[in-house]
Amino acid sequence: MVLWDAAEKKVIASVWAKVDIEADGFQALLRTLHVYPWTKRYFSHFGAMSTLKDIESNPKVRAHGRKVMAAVGDAISHMDNIKGHLSQLSQLHSDKLHVDPANFELLGNNIVIVLAVKLGNDAFTPEVQATFQKLVAVISSALTREYH
Repeated sequence: MVLWDAAEKKVIASVWAKVDIEADGFQALLRTLHVYPWTKRYFSHFGAMSTLKDIESNPKVRAHGRKVMAAVGDAISHMDNIKGHLSQLSQLHSDKLHVDPANFELLGNNIVIVLAVKLGNDAFTPEVQATFQKLVAVISSALTREYH
């Protein structure tokens, strides 16, 4: 079980209140697909994604980015049991989708980057970054829990 102190919970709540689930989720997934092109193999059913322009204009990428960020928000609402709360999602990604678990960390880091760009240096301090790196690491770990 991961312990969250009051300061971390406050930081997460404050930053998360500024998140645009659709726009920020899209940016995080877009960055993941472009920077780590091998991740596209899990989304072959999304259609054309060979160029950055293809990814940017793909409504399925936008929809899935929103879905990812909504899941992060849901995990935040269950911070005292993220691993338990995400167990079905972990099982889906392991048993049915066969996603390489290393990709969760890549996407999590891109979520942090998107938040840093959005908030800027004044608001996205090293303390805020440390808290969000911890959060995405916990979520990534939870999503790999059901892997064999």
